Amino acid sequence: QNRPQVVDDLCRIPWGHHRFIIDKIKNDSKKALFYVEQIIQNNWSRNVLLNFIDSNLYERQGKAVTNFSQKLSVPAGDLAQQITKDPYSFDFLSLRTDYDEKELKDALIGNIEKFLLELGKGFAYMGREYRLEVGTTEQFLDMLFYNTNLRCYVVIEVKTGKFEPSFIGQLGTYVASVNHILKTEHDNPTLGILICKDKDNILAKYSLESSAEPLAVSEYELAKLYPVDFKSSLPTIEEIESELK
Repeated sequence: QNRPQVVDDLCRIPWGHHRFIIDKIKNDSKKALFYVEQIIQNNWSRNVLLNFIDSNLYERQGKAVTNFSQKLSVPAGDLAQQITKDPYSFDFLSLRTDYDEKELKDALIGNIEKFLLELGKGFAYMGREYRLEVGTTEQFLDMLFYNTNLRCYVVIEVKTGKFEPSFIGQLGTYVASVNHILKTEHDNPTLGILICKDKDNILAKYSLESSAEPLAVSEYELAKLYPVDFKSSLPTIEEIESELK
């Protein structure tokens, strides 16, 4: 006798994972089953599961403002939407309150494994400040990835300020350049994801309507920022050694 698929899925994950889901998620079977599916698809450990539950992955998954449904065929648009998040959780970073764009990007690449985990299954890192020769000029992409599930390149741009419509034109140009220079006949159209500190959803939506390329706009969150003088307030190795003498 055939059992419902949901029963088979529940039987595929360890009891320890079940306990986390039962303890953390109350009276929401749809949300609980979402995490069951994610465990199966991504082979999450209990710690990874706990981190994603605490960072509200269910509420963030697929929520970016995009034009994917207009620029991509069915079901490619829906599949692309599901790889986005809003906001992206950069809780794994340790930055000071006066951090700039370079420091944010340095920190993301310095924690590339955790960044890839946050991006989701299928993302492969291709490079930072990825250089493309376009005519007589050079372009440098913030970060270039390849998504093996969607079989496409993904250009990610990170901005520490609020979303501005001009960002869309720049990202769209990068995406078009990747399509012309890197994309092969075996690859699907390149995607662009812009991750800002803040955005106006309506302004982002209207701006995306003007783009010919499939783009997404999202925000990022940081759990904690350290004061500017944090490093200077810590004792140096020499000071510690002096105290021990």
